[in-house]
Amino acid sequence: MISKLLICAALIASSAAQAQIGTRFPSERKVVKDLVTGTMLTFLTSTPKGDSKIYPTHPQWTSDGKWLVFRSNRVKGEAMAVNEATGDLVQVTEGGYMGMLNLAQKSMKLYFMRATGDSKRVQIVEVDLARLFADSASGKLQKADAYQRICGTTDAQLEAGGDMALDADEEWAYFRTGPAWSAQHLPAGTKIEPAFGPRKMGAGPNGIARLNVRTGEVKHVVSVPFQIGHIQANLYNPGEIVFCWETGGKSPQRTWTVKADGTGLRPLYPEASYEWVTHEAVISKDEVAMAIMGHRPIPGAQGTSGVAAPATGVYGANPGQDDGWGATGTREKPTGLAIVNLRTREMAIAGQTPSGSGLWHVHGSSDGKWAVGDDFSRSVYLIDRKTREMIMLTTGHKTTAADHPHPTFNKEGTRIQIQSAMLSDDNRSMNIVVVPVPEAWLKR
Repeated sequence: MISKLLICAALIASSAAQAQIGTRFPSERKVVKDLVTGTMLTFLTSTPKGDSKIYPTHPQWTSDGKWLVFRSNRVKGEAMAVNEATGDLVQVTEGGYMGMLNLAQKSMKLYFMRATGDSKRVQIVEVDLARLFADSASGKLQKADAYQRICGTTDAQLEAGGDMALDADEEWAYFRTGPAWSAQHLPAGTKIEPAFGPRKMGAGPNGIARLNVRTGEVKHVVSVPFQIGHIQANLYNPGEIVFCWETGGKSPQRTWTVKADGTGLRPLYPEASYEWVTHEAVISKDEVAMAIMGHRPIPGAQGTSGVAAPATGVYGANPGQDDGWGATGTREKPTGLAIVNLRTREMAIAGQTPSGSGLWHVHGSSDGKWAVGDDFSRSVYLIDRKTREMIMLTTGHKTTAADHPHPTFNKEGTRIQIQSAMLSDDNRSMNIVVVPVPEAWLKR
């Protein structure tokens, strides 16, 4: 009997490892009450399968609002989708992917980068999700190329990689270019930035290029003398890009914006040397949310409310506690969840926790009503932008988790997706969770 069970388990594991695009997995959907806040949390996955959500710079839901796409180890190296209402799980890639998963918002399409045999060339791939979900539900799956289309392959000299972003027009995909190519497009005499901070990151140059997903045409956008981190497109305004100077912590100038034709390059929020700006996310046609961190103690002060939460021993759990960042990220100056207007360039602080690390990963609803952020304790806070009222939506998501909650609104501004280790026996493995905006708030 035991040997039969082992054989059965091995066959299931083998099947999962070789699963084709469209393969379905049993629902794991559970509704769990947060014992501290009372919020009803919908765990769309609830087993330790290495789940993680798409980064808050990109959409989480498909254009019809029914499915959430995420990374998972259910099938190693492949992406999954889960139906929010039913909990149905479907594999949505075959052949692997790299970097960011991009969900189109005008069509039921998924876009991503894929490595090729040449380490310096990448493909950009499109997945027809509508056809895939229909065939998966009917049990009439076809081969992968019935659903996946190669939009184009980058030239080796570009050294393409990094975060990919799909433009609002769903015609162009933006991606990072390597130092050699980027240097060729810098004005003569440009000073190349060296590494910055204790993590020895941030050195340039880097650039951004774009590939037309219909024709495969590639165009250079811009080069900069520093290392580029997150690249995101304004999904409400075609041809507008937001990106960052990545150092692994405090940057000399974190946030930047540029047009798709390479014009208009400028700092998004010109920051002071003492400000620790991070985790910018485009939230509407005209606005970008970002965190101005207040997570470090003020040198020489006593009883300060901004004393940082202690690190847990997990790498990256509570970053910025190491030396070498200078006198930055303290509450000696204004901090909190900041929202910058791309047109007027005005910035306003929507809110800040009264103590602890302060808000860290941030987002906002596209209608301008709500903002959301997590903190070092992995608690998630909702802010009414009109009244400045702030409430804790959920807590207890374990500081030992493999990653942070990364709260992100759906486009209607009614629900927030996070990732959580709340149910994990190992205190690390995360699941995909949907948190509702309270009904009383939605009626305001």
